[in-house]
Amino acid sequence: MKTFDHVVIGSGIAGLTYALKVAASGATVAIVTKKSRADSNTAWAQGGIACVTSSEDSVALHVKDTLIAGDGLCHEEVVRTIISEGPERIAELVGLGMHFDERTSPDGHREPDLGREGGHSKRRILHAKDATGLEIEKTLLAAVAAHPSITVLENRIAVDLITTGKLGYAMQDACVGLYVLDEASGTVETIRTDVTVLATGGCGRVYLYTTNPDIATGDGVAMAWRAGATVANMEFMQFHPTCLYHPKTKSFLITEAVRGEGGILTDARGRRFMEKYDQRLELAPRDVVARAIDAEMKRTGSPCVYLDISHKPADFLRERFPMIHDKCLELGIDITREAIPVVPAAHYQCGGVKTDLNGETSLRGLYAVGEVACTGLHGANRLASNSLLEALVMAHRASVKACRNHHRQGIEIQLPEWRPGKVSDVDEMVVIYHNWDEIRRLMWDYVGIVRTDKRLQRAATRLRNLQNEIQEFYWNFRITADLLELRNLATAASLIVDCAISRKESRGLHYTLDYPGHDDAKFHHDTVIRRI
Repeated sequence: MKTFDHVVIGSGIAGLTYALKVAASGATVAIVTKKSRADSNTAWAQGGIACVTSSEDSVALHVKDTLIAGDGLCHEEVVRTIISEGPERIAELVGLGMHFDERTSPDGHREPDLGREGGHSKRRILHAKDATGLEIEKTLLAAVAAHPSITVLENRIAVDLITTGKLGYAMQDACVGLYVLDEASGTVETIRTDVTVLATGGCGRVYLYTTNPDIATGDGVAMAWRAGATVANMEFMQFHPTCLYHPKTKSFLITEAVRGEGGILTDARGRRFMEKYDQRLELAPRDVVARAIDAEMKRTGSPCVYLDISHKPADFLRERFPMIHDKCLELGIDITREAIPVVPAAHYQCGGVKTDLNGETSLRGLYAVGEVACTGLHGANRLASNSLLEALVMAHRASVKACRNHHRQGIEIQLPEWRPGKVSDVDEMVVIYHNWDEIRRLMWDYVGIVRTDKRLQRAATRLRNLQNEIQEFYWNFRITADLLELRNLATAASLIVDCAISRKESRGLHYTLDYPGHDDAKFHHDTVIRRI
């Protein structure tokens, strides 16, 4: 049995930041990551970090923009705290070696080259070309590698959290460790800790079309749910309006910054259409733009729409969006001369494991930071580029609270080793792959950008049957990473559907034809659920 003061599950911006913070206090830390340490949602983030750094901007304006995007469900204290503390956290990141793009001001000084994205009233997006997340990941990983108190356990996928309730201790239920599958050996390791931090990202792979990497299978929220932690607002899945539409690629995001720099959405005949849907045009919040594109595709029967920024100077485009330019050119699309074919795709989980302002969940000893958490910042719809800011600030706040109030148990806790029982190797992987594909297709068809009660009920019925099949498979065969991800994917999908069924109104990212308007009298609150 391995023992650490803190165990962080996930190696993105939130998990790495937390690990560095607590390790600085002398604690021992393990980072559990199911692939290599560089594989994370953070590394895929193109746009940047929204933060007030300009004299033309203010915390009040950023708060206002966030509240508007969140469509009535943001927790204002949380919004104000995270946005106010953002500049200090950014300064720390820069201190570690992170370089954001700069420009020369009219008076000859160097200053941040701020971008603008949908829903923002000012330019406030700090970025590193169109690969901001990747540069942040490199910076944090370098710092982690230099710290002797941090152990990174790669190619290990968390199986389940271990709680005192499951062990039969007569005390307040608490998370005291976890089981972890070593993919190389196929063995399950037991890890003892009094502080477990979920930093696993979201569940974007629950949908057929997504901007997320393959690792985004909802592991954290599924494990927390099984352990008894409270979950909230899972109906609010954000669909990014512009994912590259091309048969030779998948999951390639065209950052919102392209629209922020003047990109125009058109139909197949080159006609601009956003004026029919919102006066903010292409810079409307993501839920508005995604629904507009979905409506245009259904109206015209076209498989995609087009994002055109070819009217901008070619040198500017190559300098500002080098990754997008090179990827599109590789596929035969020259963004300096022609429009980019795009479609909406599942992008960001706005709900998750419910936490307070210090990242604490309802289960003692368990924290959640980053996309896996529901802090109250995003409400019913995330404002673009607020996610990396939230991850930085909440990882810091969680680290301070965890170090100040370390959850040492009053008695010695002994964890049982993993006992697989009489199981055999998986005989037919086709069962796993078929169920995986079925979940993603039914979620796209029935629980997508536009929903109805009938579609949601169909999804719920089929998901219940699938979960029973998967659970039977789980108990009868030796566990693998694919099986664990399938199990978590099915749980995340069911949480989304259950939350969506309970919200009988349209708000933010949850839009249903059966209840097209707000109902503030009944639903002006979070959707909070807990396993009975």
